[in-house]
Amino acid sequence: MTDATERLAKVRAEIARAEQEAGRPAGSVTLVAVSKTFDAEAIRPVIGAGQRVFGENRVQEAQAKWPALKADHADIELHLIGPLQSNKTGDAVALFDVIETVDRDKIAAEIAKEIKKQGRIPRLYVQVNTGAEPQKAGIDPREAKTFVTRCRDVHRLEVEGLMCIPPFNENPGPHFALLAKIAVEAGLDRLSMGMSADFETAIAFGATSVRVGSAIFGAR
Repeated sequence: MTDATERLAKVRAEIARAEQEAGRPAGSVTLVAVSKTFDAEAIRPVIGAGQRVFGENRVQEAQAKWPALKADHADIELHLIGPLQSNKTGDAVALFDVIETVDRDKIAAEIAKEIKKQGRIPRLYVQVNTGAEPQKAGIDPREAKTFVTRCRDVHRLEVEGLMCIPPFNENPGPHFALLAKIAVEAGLDRLSMGMSADFETAIAFGATSVRVGSAIFGAR
């Protein structure tokens, strides 16, 4: 086993333990292995260990490595977890199976246009800026429910869930609780929250997927 596959096994065991401690069914949390900055050679052993769900931050970087990897493994599910620029929307809809960072009307409109053009329908999450950090992507929590409604009614998009990245220097628990509350208000039941340092806490607050990179692939 490589270091990455050993770390993957450890993360899977920690997720299973967190599910049990939270009183949740085994297998109820999806592991998104965040492979940003790592090349195809670093990713292949993790695929070989059975991991099929991966996350990338940048469309251009993903385009350089994932078409070939997906061609070899048709069951791979690729998530965009970084901010989406409007001029990259067509490429994102073509490559990604899930876009987790819908956060403004311009992007929603562009995604709707590309879905109609390409006939490809990625699953969608709205990113919520739970800490209201000016430097961070995501919609204001106070506007999130209304934005989800606009995505549905104006842009004709089906939103699957919500995503957040809590402030680095704050207790993530209240942010996860806030995201879960907004999801209930918006009629959503999928929550992408929790990363390498806090995914066990996220699971306790109801995460249905966790985005784990360094705990699997090592330091960047």
